[in-house]
Amino acid sequence: MAAQSTDERVNKVTSKLFKKYTTLKSFAEADLAELENDIKSVGFYKNKAKSIKETARILVEEYNGTLPTTIEELVKLKGVGRKTANVIMANIYGIPSIIVDTHCKRLSNRLGLVNSNDATKIESDLRNIVEPQMYTVFSNLMVYHGRAVCRAIKPKCDVCAINDVCDYFKARK
Repeated sequence: MAAQSTDERVNKVTSKLFKKYTTLKSFAEADLAELENDIKSVGFYKNKAKSIKETARILVEEYNGTLPTTIEELVKLKGVGRKTANVIMANIYGIPSIIVDTHCKRLSNRLGLVNSNDATKIESDLRNIVEPQMYTVFSNLMVYHGRAVCRAIKPKCDVCAINDVCDYFKARK
């Protein structure tokens, strides 16, 4: 549900959602209009409700209620892209993963680590420069730094701890 929504909004919605729908089967069998209403405050709620319901159905019917364990299988699920698949790999299965969200994309370019807006290319490029065991830690740090300091609008370059290695900061001087 994160696409085009803040983490704060998604967390607020999901806390209520998981109290109402306590199993995959309950999501799969949910009334679509009711599910849409339950997540209405997040962007693109109609498409997201369809994806949630369909993915829950697939997981129940085809995967015995368990998440697939590979990126390739995860991205086959409706509404699951590489970012979400990598989040699952990192946070559920403990497999170090490069998670390219809006913050990672912005910071990777500003720091001069990559020169692309394509998330898949950025993920590939970062895999070439970040040690594999650090993939998840690196990704989490990029998210935290992007939220707190290197914001899309009005980045706090003057207080940034890594501005000495930042192409964006150097170009602004």
